[in-house]
Amino acid sequence: MGKYEEIRANCRRELLETIDYTRDLNDEELQDDIDRKVLRAGKEHCLTLDERCRLKKELFASIRRLDILEEFLSDNTITEIMVNGPDMVFIEKDGQLMREDVKFESKEKLSDVIQQIVAKVNRVVNEASPIADARLENGARVNVVMPPVALNGPILTIRRFPDKPIQIEDLLRLKSITEEAADFLQKLVEARFNIFISGGTGSGKTTFLNALSNFIPGEERIITIEDNAELQIRSIPNLVRLETRNANVEGCKAISIRDLIKTALRMRPDRIVVGEVRSDEAIDLLMAMNTGHNGSLSTGHANSSLDMLSRLETMVLMGMEMPLPAIRRQIASAVDIIIHLGRLRDHSRKVLEIMEVAGYVDGEIILSPLYVFIEEGSDEKGRVVGKLVKQENLIHREKLINAGILSE
Repeated sequence: MGKYEEIRANCRRELLETIDYTRDLNDEELQDDIDRKVLRAGKEHCLTLDERCRLKKELFASIRRLDILEEFLSDNTITEIMVNGPDMVFIEKDGQLMREDVKFESKEKLSDVIQQIVAKVNRVVNEASPIADARLENGARVNVVMPPVALNGPILTIRRFPDKPIQIEDLLRLKSITEEAADFLQKLVEARFNIFISGGTGSGKTTFLNALSNFIPGEERIITIEDNAELQIRSIPNLVRLETRNANVEGCKAISIRDLIKTALRMRPDRIVVGEVRSDEAIDLLMAMNTGHNGSLSTGHANSSLDMLSRLETMVLMGMEMPLPAIRRQIASAVDIIIHLGRLRDHSRKVLEIMEVAGYVDGEIILSPLYVFIEEGSDEKGRVVGKLVKQENLIHREKLINAGILSE
């Protein structure tokens, strides 16, 4: 431990020893205590002005905020923060993964930060329940894995989202989608097509779902259902946001996505937006889509549009024993469009496929490609060059006609 780190550790320990825990110490009072401590330490150890300012900020962050993570959370260019134990901190910035020269002072301090995060969203993580998902106040997604499952100490992964939700205009500027395809998808959303967004980890599914949600007419009643509330839909006044809950030792039972979908159906929704389906809740969402709740949106992990169909079949079987032909008919009847996203070798995120679920024929679900990303090569900077090219025309146009968007 260097001289500065030792001074900081001593100041923090002395502050914690002198804090009166019998009263509610507000931020301003704590800052006053820190100022006095830093003034004394600065004189004693001849700290520079920069070191004093840094010490004040770091002491406050370590006691009231998320310690060394505050610096990264305030940087809007950082999209991912990965903590592999107290000594290993990595970040993703501008698509590049890099290790940072910072560390927590101990495993205990990292554990304190983790407990602070999960407690704010009524989650519990400990040896008996060592894995938890949570979120920060700014909407960032958090995953925690604790010992004994994590062998190299507490593991913390934070996925940050932009403070300002990404709109379809931003995706056009980033060349993630073409203007023609974006206009087409806007018509589908307005006409209440049921849409699934598929893709791998980090492909931008939640971001794209959020952008599509802004095409929903403002007079509709929308219910969003998520494991951790991440969607930032701001164009809908009549919006209900629901979030799952884990069981805890105090006797609170778990509330799953399945429970929330069933509850949402009793709340007179015009549309249901499910952040992500991973398991048996798929059957409830498909049933909702098939019973008058058109215009529903959701996402799922998959390697292609076709793979998304297979994943849906598997998820339905997790919750209900049904013959495969019956499951496939249910999917073909419920889902209208699959949008597949991908993260290319240059770290850019693109819409790779827009597929129409054309029907169910001879025991198979038929997909019709509407738009497909055609790669043309790379430019001098190694960036992938290509564009989304129209393939086939939409087969099922009834919803567009009923919405008055298309004439017969």
